[in-house]
Amino acid sequence: MASAVPILANPVMKRDTTSTDDTFRDDPTGYMSGFKNPSITTSVGNKAICVQGMIDVTASATNYRINLEEPNSKSAVVEIAVEALQTNSTARKQYVGAATPVDGTYGIYSQLCWPRASDAINSTTVQFLNHGAGFDRSYWNAAPGYSYVDFAADRGYTTFLFDRLGTGLSDHPDPLQVVQYGIQVEIAHQLIQMLRAGRISNHDFSEVVAVGHSFGSTQLAGITSKYPRDVDAAVLTGFTADPSGMGVAFAGVGLTPASVSDPVLFGNLSTGYLTASSIEGNQFFFFRYPNFDPAVLDLAQRSRQTLTLGEFFSLEGLEASPSFTGPVDIVNGLNDLPNCFGNCLLPYDKVAAAKEKLYPAASNGSDSYLAPDTGHGLNFHYSASEAYEHIHNFLRKNGF
Repeated sequence: MASAVPILANPVMKRDTTSTDDTFRDDPTGYMSGFKNPSITTSVGNKAICVQGMIDVTASATNYRINLEEPNSKSAVVEIAVEALQTNSTARKQYVGAATPVDGTYGIYSQLCWPRASDAINSTTVQFLNHGAGFDRSYWNAAPGYSYVDFAADRGYTTFLFDRLGTGLSDHPDPLQVVQYGIQVEIAHQLIQMLRAGRISNHDFSEVVAVGHSFGSTQLAGITSKYPRDVDAAVLTGFTADPSGMGVAFAGVGLTPASVSDPVLFGNLSTGYLTASSIEGNQFFFFRYPNFDPAVLDLAQRSRQTLTLGEFFSLEGLEASPSFTGPVDIVNGLNDLPNCFGNCLLPYDKVAAAKEKLYPAASNGSDSYLAPDTGHGLNFHYSASEAYEHIHNFLRKNGF
């Protein structure tokens, strides 16, 4: 696989919160607290050593009653999408019913990754990484040269990444009534509280920097709105306040029941779990040709994950965060299709506008960035390293 622009550099760390943490590197088994059936692994570029396993998360949320039966065919899914995306659609009014409480304990497969070779580790700050729809936690650690986890570790940062409920190795409950936006926000909130309280790896983090992508950024916006003290800084990638390109993007991705699309990967899932119907659909939604390695597109297709019908219908709109006063960084591909209709500067700078609209009280250290020649799947393009560099310069500028 062709490498992206080289991403390795000397570590940069917050000066007054670093410590030499040889204990983890020498004996990571002491950091398995909170994980069920834990194991030790490394990041794809070998820059981080990770504890991974299932974490039980108890959460409650207000979901919506989805008045749909699970689709019985690909054609039924296509028709649901057509009705949802057509002009003056009434699908949401038709299918989304009353607010409904949901609660439970859910198995969330997670990784906590510490820098492997840094002389000093920022042991008080963790980057909380929340992936978007269509992928799992591997989005942050996809391939050497593209791994956000490696990039962060090489600069001394610890990262926490997880498979969102209904993806990867996490639990897969009812895709209509349970796996919705509301419960995803609450699960993320609980994980952040566990990291702060030392209930994961028996290490408490006093500072949490949340980094989201796409639907993960939308959840992050929900967290900063409802729980403005949860995170100390927010980095939202694949994100704007302009949904005008969503209809075209979802039409192009060709949602289909995951179990039909790939019975080997998803044969045990019910038909309310959806995925891209083809590699061409994946490219249409996430990539900007020719600014990516074709092998990375192949990897993205092989590692694709799901979106549920419950998630599709439960998100009403973006939530503003008037009480969040920390620094905010919004980072997008210039040619993001779903969020910018293919151009984030026409007819105005949509990332700057999103910051002003959704985060009116954000600190003066806030910033935004547009990666050139880049689509929605920011981490999969040749420009990934420049975007990562911008994010870590933002963190350093704000003292993290």
